[in-house]
Amino acid sequence: MARLPRLTVPGLPHHVIQRGAGGGAIFVDDEDRKALLALVAECGQTAGVAVHAWVLLDTEFQLLLTPQSQQSLGHFMQGVTRRYARRFNARHRRLKPLWAGRYRSTVLQPERHFLACMVVMDRLPVAAGMVARAGDYPWSTCRHYCGAASITGLTVAPAYWALGNTPFEREAAYGKRVAAGLGDVRRKALLDATEKGWPLGDVHFTAELQARTGRRTALRRPGRPRGSPPAGKP
Repeated sequence: MARLPRLTVPGLPHHVIQRGAGGGAIFVDDEDRKALLALVAECGQTAGVAVHAWVLLDTEFQLLLTPQSQQSLGHFMQGVTRRYARRFNARHRRLKPLWAGRYRSTVLQPERHFLACMVVMDRLPVAAGMVARAGDYPWSTCRHYCGAASITGLTVAPAYWALGNTPFEREAAYGKRVAAGLGDVRRKALLDATEKGWPLGDVHFTAELQARTGRRTALRRPGRPRGSPPAGKP
């Protein structure tokens, strides 16, 4: 089966995952992590991508982004991954490919899934046993949105602004969401959508995307198309 073209929709948030080849480490130390984040900030500006949130794990990084044009996301990820791989391999005297193929991405219905995606990303270090609390992990944007740190270059989205009328209200409300986490079913649905490239939203959202882009936005049901005759019959 031919691979569907990647779905990129300007003006909507995209969850992106890029993993290391063979599950290998993509960071050796904090200098590597800082270098990747510098590229994320630089390429976001040059490619026209708003960076909302990020988390760096040992073997992957995840981003929450909004591209300004159809080409923005591809140019952004190409700039980040190619330049970082060259730097990483030169610094650590490697020759092997760094990345596990193409990045994974999905388009999110912002009012339903934007904050949920942030929560899932922020809790990944907890799920991996790296920290006891999401706010203790230094390589995500969780501390910024909970008011414990200030990270420059982030674009705060309307879904976060709507959490309260003051910074304290917003930070407290988001902190409660992160502490509560997301149910397993909803968390799995979000990560599966990113892995498979299907947009995540209600039926009206996905139908509108299909009409707008001309690309299928959901798996076809098994069996022959509705209204077609059985095999062997005209």
